[in-house]
Amino acid sequence: MSGVEVPVEQELPSRPAGYASWLLTQTAAHASRMISAAFAASGARGYHYRVLAALDELGPLSQAGLSRSTGIHVSDIVATVNELVSAHLVDRAPDLSDRRRNVISLTGSGRRRLDRLDKRVRAVQEDLLAPLSEPERRQLHGLLSRLLSYHGTHQTN
Repeated sequence: MSGVEVPVEQELPSRPAGYASWLLTQTAAHASRMISAAFAASGARGYHYRVLAALDELGPLSQAGLSRSTGIHVSDIVATVNELVSAHLVDRAPDLSDRRRNVISLTGSGRRRLDRLDKRVRAVQEDLLAPLSEPERRQLHGLLSRLLSYHGTHQTN
């Protein structure tokens, strides 16, 4: 359990509640509030988690590479990296092959911080998905992944 209480509207208007898009939006908003509250309780932000996770999984990256891999706009990645450097969670060093750009890498403290944040994220996932069985959770994950993949490759207007 994440220990974070987030109010949820109990009465759903029947017309909007009949649409998957409305249900997805409401669920996403609730999930976002839950995860934001969990990060805030540990002095972190979602951007911090995304950057730390990307560096852990992909290794050292340029700031532009971090922006691309995390989906964080390049103007926001600089501020996020500055915050993480100040907290000694990442290192920023000139790229030896191109001194005009910096390479960002995860520190030992950053890896330990990521491990603690991962525990909070897992707790929020448990709370969010509490009414679903394990097979239902896998099915939901598969369906959402399929939708996201489809809409990531097919532009809709």
